[in-house]
Amino acid sequence: MAGEKWTFEQTFSFNNLPSKKLSFLQDRDVSKLLMKWSMLGRMSAQSYSFDQCFHPYNSEAFTLCFFRDPNVTSSLRKMEAGAWVPLDKPVVSVGVEPVQCTKVSMELFDPIYSCGIVRPSGHVVKCFHDVYSDYDELRQMLQEEDSEHHCVFGKEERGEFLFRLFKHLCVGGELCQYEDTIDAYISTTKQIYKDLISVQKDPETKKIIVVSTVLKVCAYDESGRCYPENQEEEQTFAYLIVDPFKRHATLFSHCYGVGSFTL
Repeated sequence: MAGEKWTFEQTFSFNNLPSKKLSFLQDRDVSKLLMKWSMLGRMSAQSYSFDQCFHPYNSEAFTLCFFRDPNVTSSLRKMEAGAWVPLDKPVVSVGVEPVQCTKVSMELFDPIYSCGIVRPSGHVVKCFHDVYSDYDELRQMLQEEDSEHHCVFGKEERGEFLFRLFKHLCVGGELCQYEDTIDAYISTTKQIYKDLISVQKDPETKKIIVVSTVLKVCAYDESGRCYPENQEEEQTFAYLIVDPFKRHATLFSHCYGVGSFTL
């Protein structure tokens, strides 16, 4: 009717997909590495289907519907005091950061092998550090802006989901035992990335392209931040990865701390 304002906010419904098993969570070799890096038992990936068309511009509404959906809240767990516990209060708001995801190969990391971070043998170059006796050029490049190798990767490359995933694994958890060579970091990053990201061939260019949308997310209840954990920490993260064609969403998360010591 004339004079009336109509508003429409798209809603989404979700269903848990317990049968969708990501290979990296079933791989014993990956589990051993995650245990070594103090991330085993603190990393999770849960997949869900949804019922409506997803568009990136609607990411915030999609994420809020996700964290409010009873089929999600009944299966979702957050970390508290080293244990996984259910969300005990309704989510009232969300934080959503779009994450660039365009890479379809590991060529992104080629500069590491030619700039002095890694020796021809694959061994990571060690460096002096006042606090950490086992510090190396790789972690220095990843974490410190004044590193002489920081400029090897620009802001755009560092913003890629593939790079973020690599950095998360290299930095690890609270009691991380770091690798002497780079191979395990590269191979594990590749396996997890392939599990999480969907690709297809562009019909015009015939090139393989990423079709997934990646969102870095967090959720708040009436008391404040509640997911993935109450406290903010760089190594505590949650990414909601959306395949708009299959209508699948995977929540990939990690909570910083001391990992499990059993497989």
